[in-house]
Amino acid sequence: MELSYHEKLTLMVLGKLKKARYEDVVKEAGIDQVAVMRALLGLQSKGLAKIHERQIKLIRITELGKEYAQKGLPERRALKFLAEREKVTLEELARVLSEDELKPIIGLLRREGWANVKKEEGKLILTITEKGREDLNKERPIDRILKILAERGEVESGEAEKFVSLKELKRRRIGEEDSRSEREVEITEAGMELVRKGLELKEEVSILTPELIKSGKWRKVEFRRYNIKAPVKVPFPGKKQPYRAFLDKIRRKLIEMGFIEMEVESLIETQFWNFDALFQPQNHPARDWTDTYQLKHPKMGHLPEKELVERVRASHEHGWKRGSRGWGYRWDPQKAMLLMPRAHATALSARQLAKGVQIPGKYFAIQRVFRPDVLDRTHLIEFNQVDGFVVGEELTFKHLLGILKRFAVEIAGAKKVKFLPDYYPFTEPSVQMSAYHEELGWVEFGGAGVFREEMTKALGVDVPVIAWGIGIDRLAMFKLGIDDIRYLFSYDLKWLREAKLVW
Repeated sequence: MELSYHEKLTLMVLGKLKKARYEDVVKEAGIDQVAVMRALLGLQSKGLAKIHERQIKLIRITELGKEYAQKGLPERRALKFLAEREKVTLEELARVLSEDELKPIIGLLRREGWANVKKEEGKLILTITEKGREDLNKERPIDRILKILAERGEVESGEAEKFVSLKELKRRRIGEEDSRSEREVEITEAGMELVRKGLELKEEVSILTPELIKSGKWRKVEFRRYNIKAPVKVPFPGKKQPYRAFLDKIRRKLIEMGFIEMEVESLIETQFWNFDALFQPQNHPARDWTDTYQLKHPKMGHLPEKELVERVRASHEHGWKRGSRGWGYRWDPQKAMLLMPRAHATALSARQLAKGVQIPGKYFAIQRVFRPDVLDRTHLIEFNQVDGFVVGEELTFKHLLGILKRFAVEIAGAKKVKFLPDYYPFTEPSVQMSAYHEELGWVEFGGAGVFREEMTKALGVDVPVIAWGIGIDRLAMFKLGIDDIRYLFSYDLKWLREAKLVW
């Protein structure tokens, strides 16, 4: 049986130790850990050694636990304070306890019978009991385990539970769960037989050099044989984060299709651009704090040029020229000046239309937006949207449906697509697009429609504009083959390394 130099050395060490911790084998062999582990794996595959590995559950002391170990647990400090003064008010007790400690410790003092609590003249008064005096200097199980944790830094879970439950240690934020791998190595009977026969250690080389030939040293060394079937470390070359690569692909594809990317100034918008310029009334429920975030400071921004603001105001109050009555209320410029994190990328479309567009023309933006929501497999509170519009003389609703279907099928790889009637204040007609996901069923991608004249004419555009806002994160779920949208921003190295690249 052929053994490498390190395998022979490690086997000789095991012959001496019989059974030992992995760390002791490394120390005795006098070579680095990687070389020892590689040798042990080789010996195990040849039936000469065995590696036993077990996971040890630990409780590790927290920073708060270290603090308590130095100055005492809150109940111990409170009891000592009570013993010195006999009777104290809640405000006086707050001198020795923090705000977070105060409330739970009062309950503990009463529960353990260490203090009486009553109200006098509207104030909460605490008085120490006889039991409190007796227990003042007694060491409780929690005191003991805290002392052990402070000395060692960590203890095995089983040892900790001899004193108090793990749940109690975690609840009081004294300790936190951790784990450690422990390896033990032993030599097999076959390995011992080889050691008894004797092993000769020769210097091992992997390359025959001119120096070895000239000096004749090649006769005294052992040449390492290479096992081409031996497992090797899997290389993980650098690459773009999968979701970032997907967004770049979408951007490139849209530019190749002739779309112009809209300029973005900030993630913060005034309500004017986020809602008013889109002909969304100021009393619409989507503008409430339950559906959008609001900035506390600074609270207000600035409105654009007066002429544009007047056209938007007129559109809201009584419509735009023939066939529209607007929303029929008094438009408030102060509400339009409120600042907010952008709730949808359509705000950028409004800015672009007001700035001026080519006719015909195609525009898009891929931007981060923010909405209060419940995090789950298909919802985020901070996500990306691809928003775009096409402006031209002869555009119809059918052109819009064709663009949306192409997005879902060609870019996302969806097999089934369906359109449902919908409503948005700034489009008419409006449509919702959904695509079928094998794990999640039908998933809504976003909304689209033809911009209303009350919006486009107020912004200075007098031809049809078809537009859409699509949750690009959900498109990415389809393309990357994942069933949880949160994975797009995951720190899971395994997924980041193995996720397929999208081209």
